[in-house]
Amino acid sequence: MKQSILGLYYEDFVEGEEIVHALSKTIFESDNNLFSLLTMNHHPVHTNLDYAQKNQHGKILVVGTLVFSIVVGMTVPDISGKAIANLGYEEVKHLAPVFINDTLYAKTKILSKRESKNKTDRGIVYVETIGYNQNGQDVISFRRNVLIKKKNYDK
Repeated sequence: MKQSILGLYYEDFVEGEEIVHALSKTIFESDNNLFSLLTMNHHPVHTNLDYAQKNQHGKILVVGTLVFSIVVGMTVPDISGKAIANLGYEEVKHLAPVFINDTLYAKTKILSKRESKNKTDRGIVYVETIGYNQNGQDVISFRRNVLIKKKNYDK
């Protein structure tokens, strides 16, 4: 049996390449409720069916930060599995609403990469991730800089 590999080393990333992530997740009502409770986001559009039905979308809207968290998680096996740190997120855009029972997928484009200025055993990879639903509609996008180990990191 071949051992699974968590993440890529800095040298493995290719500028311009796009990675379609294998993980996916259907958002269940319990996911949204638990996340709302844990993060203290009690806005009724996320937790009150009667309220949600009388508003813009007519149904419960999944918390945007849950969508963000799940899509980031989907990228870990490919993007940040060998990360030392996520240095920063930027341009987080909620492109379309996500509802209970929607399924999320993700893809990431490698925008650029550069070696660390201070340490020779790591580099910074700049990526853009897009999360989309079961209909192929983009629902979230964000960019981030990830500090990634080089192959000689552990030597």
